[in-house]
Amino acid sequence: MLYNLLAPLAKQYEIFNLFRYLTFRSGSAVFTALIISFYAGPKIIRWLKSKQAEGQPIRLDGPQSHLLTKKGTPTMGGVMILLAVSVSTLLWADLTNPYVWIVLLVTLGFGGIGFADDFLKLTKRNSKGLSTRRKLLAQAVIAIVVAIAIQHVAPPALANEIALPFFKNVLINAGIFYIPFVLIVMIGASNAVNLTDGLDGLAIVPIMIVAGCFALITYLTGNIKFADYLQLHYIPGSGELAVFCASLVGASLGFLWFNAPPAQVFMGDTGSLAFGGSIGAISVITKHEFVLAIIGGLFVIEAVSVIIQVASFKMTGKRVFKMAPIHHHFEKLGWQEATVVIRFWIIACIFALLGLATLKLR
Repeated sequence: MLYNLLAPLAKQYEIFNLFRYLTFRSGSAVFTALIISFYAGPKIIRWLKSKQAEGQPIRLDGPQSHLLTKKGTPTMGGVMILLAVSVSTLLWADLTNPYVWIVLLVTLGFGGIGFADDFLKLTKRNSKGLSTRRKLLAQAVIAIVVAIAIQHVAPPALANEIALPFFKNVLINAGIFYIPFVLIVMIGASNAVNLTDGLDGLAIVPIMIVAGCFALITYLTGNIKFADYLQLHYIPGSGELAVFCASLVGASLGFLWFNAPPAQVFMGDTGSLAFGGSIGAISVITKHEFVLAIIGGLFVIEAVSVIIQVASFKMTGKRVFKMAPIHHHFEKLGWQEATVVIRFWIIACIFALLGLATLKLR
């Protein structure tokens, strides 16, 4: 909004030139989202506590320590992040850019699904929420709309193409399978982040790391000179998503202030589904879907651990892990919660570095 209002004035007043620079607006988005989080956080937490007398329902089959330490903690804290990201993006992004609206649609749409899921958990007083079928169906509807929108906005030569890391000129034409592929990426990313959100601070830092990586990726793919130098696929207009990613970094940092152990509020599905889906959509727009699987490797591990656990139990009646997702397995082994969280943050950093390395290895 500020860009659209003030950038035209740059021709007359040099001071307004700043608003034309993507780097300035991205940096401003970080601080704007951070300030909104710090200001709105206590108010939102008080409101959530007033509406949630008993807090988020705790899994009875989980670590017994959770029944004591996490009881009464409110959920739906993702509302705080959604507010900060949305306001900051609308303030600093170019609102004539269709990619901005596409990603906001995913964020708010998936956030709405998560909100409904959290609401049902609270009203029914169990950890089930929306049925898996309904949740996936709602996500699929939004993902299909987004996939079609991306196809329409993307350069014609890249509309149905899938890029591979390490191979600079290799593109796979997915044809009619492109939309199902986008669905897998977006829904998979959304639910992988959701599965990771099980301990205080565990999911929000990897979200912040991945968002920071994609702030760089969107900036590079949207800049023809950098894209050519690094042999990335140039996506006109994708650079504006750096503002969204920067907003998510700032909002995540602000949320961590309240979500750090012992958490004052949980993100809930409201946040995890929203930002997993948005990161998935950004990876599709920038043609970095497989790079997302590397940068977000921690999320992949969490999701795969659940798949392995369920498959093993159904086929053999035995469990591979003491509990899934895998972060609970290490708790059951006797690791302290803070130890699990910090070590998983380190793993997330390692995967991020590996993912960013692919940008130069093409």
